[in-house]
Amino acid sequence: MAGKAETNGNGFQRHRFRTPERQETELNTFMPSVLIVTYKEPAKSSTQFGSYKQAEWRPDSTMIAVSTANGYILFFHITSTRGDKYLYEPVYPKGSPQMKGTPHFKEEQCAPALNLEMRKILDLQAPIMSLQSVLEDLLVATSDGLLHLIHWEGMTNGRKAINLCTVPFSVDLQSSRGSFLGFTDVHIRDMEYCATLDGFAVVFNDGKVGFITPVSSRFTAEQLHGVWPQDVVDGTCVAVNNKYRLMAFGCVSGSVQVYTIDNSTGAMLLSHKLELTAKQYPDIWNKTGAVKLMRWSPDNSVVIVTWEYGGLSLWSVFGAQLICTLGGDFAYRSDGTKKDPLKINSMSWGAEGYHLWVISGFGSQNTEIESDLRSVVKQPSILLFQFIKSVLTVNPCMSNQEQVLLQGEDRLYLNCGEASQTQNPRSSSTHSEHKPSREKSPFADGGLESQGLSTLLGHRHWHVVQISSTYLESNWPIRFSAIDKLGQNIAVVGKFGFAHYSLLTKKWKLFGNITQEQNMIVTGGLAWWNDFMVLACYNINDRQEELRVYLRTSNLDNAFAHVTKAQAETLLLSVFQDMVIVFRADCSICLYSIERKSDGPNTTAGIQVLQEVSMSRYIPHPFLVVSVTLTSVSTENGITLKMPQQARGAESIMLNLAGQLIMMQRDRSGPQIREKDSNPNNQRKLLPFCPPVVLAQSVENVWTTCRANKQKRHLLEALWLSCGGAGMKVWLPLFPRDHRKPHSFLSQRIMLPFHINIYPLAVLFEDALVLGAVNDTLLYDSLYTRNNAREQLEVLFPFCVVERTSQIYLHHILRQLLVRNLGEQALLLAQSCATLPYFPHVLELMLHEVLEEEATSREPIPDPLLPTVAKFITEFPLFLQTVVHCARKTEYALWNYLFAAVGNPKDLFEECLMAQDLDTAASYLIILQNMEVPAVSRQHATLLFNTALEQGKWDLCRHMIRFLKAIGSGESETPPSTPTAQEPSSSGGFEFFRNRSISLSQSAENVPASKFSLQKTLSMPSGPSGKRWSKDSDCAENMYIDMMLWRHARRLLEDVRLKDLGCFAAQLGFELISWLCKERTRAARVDNFVIALKRLHKDFLWPLPIIPASSISSPFKNGKYRTGNVDFMSLVQGELYFTPCIYTFCY
Repeated sequence: MAGKAETNGNGFQRHRFRTPERQETELNTFMPSVLIVTYKEPAKSSTQFGSYKQAEWRPDSTMIAVSTANGYILFFHITSTRGDKYLYEPVYPKGSPQMKGTPHFKEEQCAPALNLEMRKILDLQAPIMSLQSVLEDLLVATSDGLLHLIHWEGMTNGRKAINLCTVPFSVDLQSSRGSFLGFTDVHIRDMEYCATLDGFAVVFNDGKVGFITPVSSRFTAEQLHGVWPQDVVDGTCVAVNNKYRLMAFGCVSGSVQVYTIDNSTGAMLLSHKLELTAKQYPDIWNKTGAVKLMRWSPDNSVVIVTWEYGGLSLWSVFGAQLICTLGGDFAYRSDGTKKDPLKINSMSWGAEGYHLWVISGFGSQNTEIESDLRSVVKQPSILLFQFIKSVLTVNPCMSNQEQVLLQGEDRLYLNCGEASQTQNPRSSSTHSEHKPSREKSPFADGGLESQGLSTLLGHRHWHVVQISSTYLESNWPIRFSAIDKLGQNIAVVGKFGFAHYSLLTKKWKLFGNITQEQNMIVTGGLAWWNDFMVLACYNINDRQEELRVYLRTSNLDNAFAHVTKAQAETLLLSVFQDMVIVFRADCSICLYSIERKSDGPNTTAGIQVLQEVSMSRYIPHPFLVVSVTLTSVSTENGITLKMPQQARGAESIMLNLAGQLIMMQRDRSGPQIREKDSNPNNQRKLLPFCPPVVLAQSVENVWTTCRANKQKRHLLEALWLSCGGAGMKVWLPLFPRDHRKPHSFLSQRIMLPFHINIYPLAVLFEDALVLGAVNDTLLYDSLYTRNNAREQLEVLFPFCVVERTSQIYLHHILRQLLVRNLGEQALLLAQSCATLPYFPHVLELMLHEVLEEEATSREPIPDPLLPTVAKFITEFPLFLQTVVHCARKTEYALWNYLFAAVGNPKDLFEECLMAQDLDTAASYLIILQNMEVPAVSRQHATLLFNTALEQGKWDLCRHMIRFLKAIGSGESETPPSTPTAQEPSSSGGFEFFRNRSISLSQSAENVPASKFSLQKTLSMPSGPSGKRWSKDSDCAENMYIDMMLWRHARRLLEDVRLKDLGCFAAQLGFELISWLCKERTRAARVDNFVIALKRLHKDFLWPLPIIPASSISSPFKNGKYRTGNVDFMSLVQGELYFTPCIYTFCY
């Protein structure tokens, strides 16, 4: 069995499914999701027509064309059978608001009673390979190599079919004469029309691909010309992205090659490839089979791909992989067994890309399933996958750039914390692509100056906002959404009107007058400006394009709105500071000023036109514009432009034209307007814009901010780009050090590419972080039982949740600057970010990546970067820690290469001791243990041990005792050739000794276990109550350690540091009593009681005793009495007064 699903472009979602045994067409609505009508072919005609193959909707949704296996096209008319009657109508209780007769209520809430009637049958006398709707015509490709242009009424209009052999093909359109298809049975296997390129992307039966376009308005063989790439010979299918003018060709190899058309030559240029890598999918990457189906989402932001042997994958428009079901929990059960990939026969996106309808192929062939169940499993099934997507795929406003906001069909996911925390926000935004939904995860709140990291990264869950059901009933699906800068208010736009929600009050605010809501259609998105919502809409009653501003705190009513009429339909809208920028359908850009006005009790916002810019010369079609915004970015980095500690003004327009980022900045070559000019007319005069300049290609999203921070100018004045599979790019400003005059030959900005491991959704500028979201999965294999085989399709797909994630990007930028010999800029940037809590990790990542890349390179590197990186890191006090942490996370084989660049580890160890950084020195001791002979390790360990004893680092002392015992005097005097792997440690540096027996110079097979088993023979107590090491540990190493311990104890006792001596004995299990007995006539002897008593009081913070007033006339005062060898008069002169009973406890 097989199936086919088709979707029309109206608000309803209609699907057609067919089965070859019984020719059948079904018509469904999606909201509500019910079956409307089924058409079954009579038995007599079913034999004549054959099984149904493909279907196409007429653009006005009044007809469906269906192709059959025997070369027929059946034209079905969709008619209403009951007038105003409906199949299903919701029933509401009396008095409910829904009973008041909402406009469009019937169309939105009720399932219409429709009928399918076959009106026309057309016999093309050859199997039909592809069917495409082109405006008022239907383009049909047949297996005899002909192209038929058929009117929707089922007539050919007298036009002759076009033979593909008569269409010339060449590598570009500049060729004076192209070659013709050189094989006999040429025909088109698959094709799709691209309106923005005015042509057809085609796949031929021999695997070649091409693009056919009419050279004039007439569609005849003489007027058609084709171009093709010569290196593609295994094409299977094609899908066209009209917004980005891309053609994706599936190949037999399992990869997808995405092409675009060169504007100057007309040649097909390879944009990028979508392919699985052996690194990510080692078991399946070359075993997927041919690409079977591809479908671009309705918003053209993602493409979904399925293969012959099963599996689904989702990719962003320029090749970033978002989901793949061939790995992880999608491919393996909880017991480790491999699942059979789900094979898909047909799939179609739902409205706004929130759903994917899938008709599965045969089920699993699992032999464990009983034969009576196998027939059930093999039945094709209809699956529905739900998705959420970033708001910027459809509403790329730049008003909020540091918050991730995802929207689903009935709910929103945002990374804000509690709204009460957002008191001091920075500006923010949102970005992403589609992510499969069924997720719940609240996150942290958007950037706060004082608590940015804690609020943005402190929460792991999304804040989920359920959209008002009252609004959704008549306005499904949600098309746009936006969040304000504070992260406290959200606005959503459905089919009509809009609504907004407060995270503080947890309440929705809807239009009080439902007629006003149903009278406006938001066309260009919406954005927040302070407490106001700015939106572009179409007034249905007045048939007028308008720009409206609503106050959040007022009732949602047109009486409180400021309305400005627009000349043309607004396609895009964005807010920058106190300016609104709109892009219109006539390819013009208009700038408005917006200001708050208080008119009596009512507060409104006034809008005035500032400037209009025509872009018709540069934009071939307005639909190609992805985003447009004002920015403060310019080629001048603030040296010539005054850069006070305040928000920067609008300096340029950034326009994303089908993935090509175009910049138009202010033209300052003419007469300048003085800043202090008091003439208000001059203040309204804005400088014209220069001609556009292309900054980058393959751009999906753009981030920038107008905030100013003198300490982090590099990050705040940069322009951040997301480029799909190519990673990210940053257009970074370059500043001269100490405000020196820049060199005239140096560029003031540089474009730096770098790769990250997540798909970027938002950029935290000051925090040097990228926010994203990744799919996580939860298995529920227990739902499948042998007695319920139908559940197996669901078990193939685990429960999906979307998790928040983030990634540091600073080390990528620093490395790129060092590669380009811009070390001074790298140092300025790094110093500005040195206070970030993860800055040490940034340096470590940069060192580690360069080391791994260069040390493992098979080819010699003419200009290695590692010495430059090492020198760069020495500029920071974290140099020693960075190097040793990097080394301990790297294979031993790479250590020589590392320390040849950063310095001898013995020297670095001594620097740590001089800096009193004992934990880092302990980590270096591990390096020395593996790189030097045991004598050197013992020498340095002794230095560290003595220093740790002096500083009272008892944990480190215990580790050092283990270490000294482990290296042993009997080991070979050569460093080990293959050291064991070491786990990184963030503290003392020897924790890894606790859980394993180690051999430091020989393999474990050649060394007696009793010699190096630290867990048994040489284990040390970890607490104060532990006993000393074993009685049989009287070897030379134990004696050596004992001598050091005795020497330290003797020094403490001689200095009368009894408290330190007690801690030393308790922490290290030192046998104090027996040792004191041995030392009673040596170190334990007190020669100066005065100094001893003073130090004793000082050590334990005891108060010094004084002589009571009653004992002033004591006979002790005359000085004649002496005790032992102490002259008591010296005690009086030393101001030590005491009573005889105060030290009685000492006897």
